[in-house]
Amino acid sequence: MQLTTHPRFGDLLKQRIGLDAGSIGDAAIARAVRLRSTACGAADDEHYWALLQSSPAEVQQLVEAVVVPETWFNRYPESLVTLVQVVRERLSRSAQVRILSLPCSTGEEPYSIVMALLDAGIAAEGFTVDAVDVSEKVIAFAQRAVYGANSFRGDVAGLRERYFTPSPQGEVLARRVVERVSLRAGNLFDPASLAGGQPYDIVFCRNLLIYFDAATQERALDVLTRATHATGALFVGPAEASLLTRHGLRAMAPHAFGFHVGRTAAVARALPVHPAPSVPRPWPAPVAAQRAPARPQPPAVSSPPVAAPAPGSEGVDALRRLADHGPAAEALAACERWLAAHAPTAQVYGLQGVLHDALGQPRQAEAAYRKALYLEPAHAESLVHLAALLEAQGDLEGARRLQARSARRERRHA
Repeated sequence: MQLTTHPRFGDLLKQRIGLDAGSIGDAAIARAVRLRSTACGAADDEHYWALLQSSPAEVQQLVEAVVVPETWFNRYPESLVTLVQVVRERLSRSAQVRILSLPCSTGEEPYSIVMALLDAGIAAEGFTVDAVDVSEKVIAFAQRAVYGANSFRGDVAGLRERYFTPSPQGEVLARRVVERVSLRAGNLFDPASLAGGQPYDIVFCRNLLIYFDAATQERALDVLTRATHATGALFVGPAEASLLTRHGLRAMAPHAFGFHVGRTAAVARALPVHPAPSVPRPWPAPVAAQRAPARPQPPAVSSPPVAAPAPGSEGVDALRRLADHGPAAEALAACERWLAAHAPTAQVYGLQGVLHDALGQPRQAEAAYRKALYLEPAHAESLVHLAALLEAQGDLEGARRLQARSARRERRHA
């Protein structure tokens, strides 16, 4: 039986947290309303609606029922590689780097940020990490910092051995990581949530904008850019990259989903970042305490142009290098020439999908990802990106199926 409820409940959630009912489906909101209505002993929707009008605490409980955390450690390795580069560059001209993770969910993202920076040899005193989420329950979970197998789905490259201690309750995160993160409940659209401090050097806001309609995305992006330093960096999810591109923000690297907040060329040049690797890989190995500090990053010079390889002579790696260094349109044309001259491969179709995504072409991106998965049903990059794209388009069932396939693949390779 299909669950339905009055649209005013969706309107309330949109007003409170910006949620577009269409992004998760009316049935999901109806289930949350039924769950909370039953818990409160309300006779029907009218009684529960009246309770919501008089109880801010119950509005928060409804929000909790709608919010479903979905995250894991080292979820986007390329973003963490780029993060390390940005932090090193900024520490060359400031004593400390301020980082924000919003929404932080159950804590895997902000803790991954800390571990990536420590593994790269960056002193703990060189950065602060604030973590904010609208759900008080997930904040409480993050504060416990005890995690199960579902939080270690990616390539964690010895993460457990370095930072976790097994316990009957799960993997307990080291205090030296937990203490570097300041966790609190807050709402992106509440002026008090981000007020009272200097702008952040780096902001992570991944897989939140896809749950907003176009007008709310505009509001959210305005809040996020205002919260970020004029020469800072903003990291988003794969399906959100085209939104930032359309608003004039310059990407750092095609696979990092990080953007320079400065919209002018002069501002963009002030924050040199070398492209992150195009193939997912773990962050750098830990640096011994006695090791000499890393050499400063090279001066801000433009990367030399990468020539588009002639069809028939280049490999997939050459196409990836072009995608990392050159304009997305030029790299996309090179992929098309390659496909015209060679037998198709999932790797090239997957890369083609990422480039279409970066250019704000979701239909073409979806077609390319599906071609990649036809040739290689377990192609990791295409599974992840297509799932995010379908989620952004409101096809939650299709996204869940792909996420389940990706999780099965990761378990097989664990």
